Amino acid sequence: MKIEFLCLGTLLGFLLPACQQGGQHGHHHGHANEHMNRASFEELVSNFESSERKEWQKPEEVIALFGELQGKTIMDIGSGTGYFSFPLARAGARVIAADVDERFLNYIKEKKAEKGMSDEQIETRKVPYDSPLLDSAEVDEVIIVNTYHHIENRPQYFAQVHRGLKPGGRLWVIDFKKEETPHGPPLEMRLSPEEVQTELQQAGFASFTLNDTLLPYQYILIAQK
Repeated sequence: MKIEFLCLGTLLGFLLPACQQGGQHGHHHGHANEHMNRASFEELVSNFESSERKEWQKPEEVIALFGELQGKTIMDIGSGTGYFSFPLARAGARVIAADVDERFLNYIKEKKAEKGMSDEQIETRKVPYDSPLLDSAEVDEVIIVNTYHHIENRPQYFAQVHRGLKPGGRLWVIDFKKEETPHGPPLEMRLSPEEVQTELQQAGFASFTLNDTLLPYQYILIAQK
């Protein structure tokens, strides 16, 4: 199957009610991408930016957990429409919005221009599926929202994330709880925070903090370098 324009952020497509997706490897991964190919770019943007999502995603409350962001650099993997990138930048961070889909990076560039924001506040970075393209110790924090379970070869991928974090840097994994919820992918696609922690330990992370109470349908697993 030829895949040219899907982004990690577009894997948020499981917000679409009719979505039927498989697991995180092999043909299941392909099923998820095939579903995304059926949705138009406009439909994806509409779903990512819906007011209903804000009610359960609680971006401002999530970002408040980061603490002081002034002067910090954060990579948003699978940035999509910049749902987290823009509020992170408003909070004072320098944000690298990373995606494999040029359309979403262009969307962020246009929105950034409309808001009068600079490249110093939000940099867009096109990345391949198998790498975040981070230089060694380039960023203070990395956030990945509703996308972790779609990445293949995760220990290898997040070993690159680990390398890209500064000493003491943190990776924030926000994904759906392994239980039935009104939003999110089928249960067979979901990973428990324990499973994610095991994979991230293989990637080199050693310290973990779990918050599974702030968000109704998701957990926040913070892995520290």
